[in-house]
Amino acid sequence: MKMVIKSANHETRVERLLGAPLADDAVRRWPQSGEILRGKARIAEVESHFQNLKLGVTRRHSCGDVIVVEWNSDYGDGRVYRNVSIGELRNGEVVRVTDYWGEPFARPEWRRGLSDSEDVRPHVEELTEE
Repeated sequence: MKMVIKSANHETRVERLLGAPLADDAVRRWPQSGEILRGKARIAEVESHFQNLKLGVTRRHSCGDVIVVEWNSDYGDGRVYRNVSIGELRNGEVVRVTDYWGEPFARPEWRRGLSDSEDVRPHVEELTEE
């Protein structure tokens, strides 16, 4: 299933990914690099530096005031990253986002026969321009 994430209702990429507006004082955490972005304006500023980014949402889950999105990205070099973003809402706005991302890797030979293969979509050619 391929979900299109472009929407005139949301100004930032993370809002389009989550399907919900950011609060002006939202916080975005990137534990892998140890960074925290504070405020919607700063989040948008940092996002603006990723000029050739392509995105595709795989699944979006919501439960109460939490949204979890599985998504894929290509920063313009053809390498696809598999990502998860967790959004926490207050009064219908996202106040905290935590993003995890990673580049896929091949299954080690020793696990062949112990695990099944999964065709994780979307593939790089199915991601949408931002």
